[in-house]
Amino acid sequence: MKISMALGAGNSLDPAGLAKRAQDLESAGVDLVWGGEIYGYDLVSTLAYLAGKTERMQLMTGILPIYSRTPALIAQTAMTIDALSGGRFVLGLGSSGAQVIEGWHGVPFRKPLAMTRDVIEICRKVWTGGKVTHDGRVFSLPLPEGEGTGLGKPLRLMCPPPDHDIPITIAAIGPKNVQMAAEIANMWQPIHFMPDKFKDVWGDSLDAGRAKRDESLGDLEIIAGGTVALGDGPHVDAARGAVRNLTGFYVGGMGARGKNYYNDLFKRYGFVDEAIEIQDKFLGGQKGEAMAAVPDEYIDKASLTGDEGRVRERIEVYKEVGVTYLNIDVADGPEDTLTVIEKIKAWSE
Repeated sequence: MKISMALGAGNSLDPAGLAKRAQDLESAGVDLVWGGEIYGYDLVSTLAYLAGKTERMQLMTGILPIYSRTPALIAQTAMTIDALSGGRFVLGLGSSGAQVIEGWHGVPFRKPLAMTRDVIEICRKVWTGGKVTHDGRVFSLPLPEGEGTGLGKPLRLMCPPPDHDIPITIAAIGPKNVQMAAEIANMWQPIHFMPDKFKDVWGDSLDAGRAKRDESLGDLEIIAGGTVALGDGPHVDAARGAVRNLTGFYVGGMGARGKNYYNDLFKRYGFVDEAIEIQDKFLGGQKGEAMAAVPDEYIDKASLTGDEGRVRERIEVYKEVGVTYLNIDVADGPEDTLTVIEKIKAWSE
């Protein structure tokens, strides 16, 4: 397995510090870094800056919301960062959620599956360098007769197209989204990943998608992992507490009642009563009690915490289910972060 890590640059941005962090991660053996884009700093500019500050590791949007830019602009953005980085860019896409898309971007959150397909198909057409036409489920290029001014015409890139396929990642946890990722994406990035429940929760979706997958895409790569804290003591307890709190926030509050993808995932893991309790307490203002309701079993299996022998055993479970990029978040502890990364890197190879 390769190693991936998040940049953590969404809410604060110190250019010198960010560059040093990326360079240190690269030196420690991290193969891919990624960042998210919600309503903090712009992720595209951040990765373009890091393209000139790093040499080897891949740079991924994780994720670029499909509703925030037109498909053609997403294609242009991807090929620009890919060129600036010397071919190291990975285009990570996702739908985000209705609260962000409608509340921040002011556009309707509709047809996320169709939107994702159209965006990916248009990106790949743009990258061929030919004239782009598309009669899609959401987007039509050019606009059809009766819409707009009628002056639109098929266009092609004004610059040379990429000389290689830019890999595309879909961030997804729902059954239909995961099936689509397995069908049309190069990589799949789930969140709140429990490898022990891999086949039960996602096996059918992955099989259905792979059955329709174009052989030219190669095997589906998977980016998944968890928080790392080696040994025992207060730093491990704190790391597990952070996992508990983050999980409780997503399962309890990232979405409305009856429309929370993370809550649905928790139920599919088998934590039905816990998912209901966490959401009830969180939405009822009892956030501490909501976090406390996250079961220890989930934290045990969705994080890489504990003595080194146990962590090495857990890494093998990720390997067995087909994870190709072990995504890690190293918690503060007695060992230097880069030392921990180097250990995880060695155990993952």
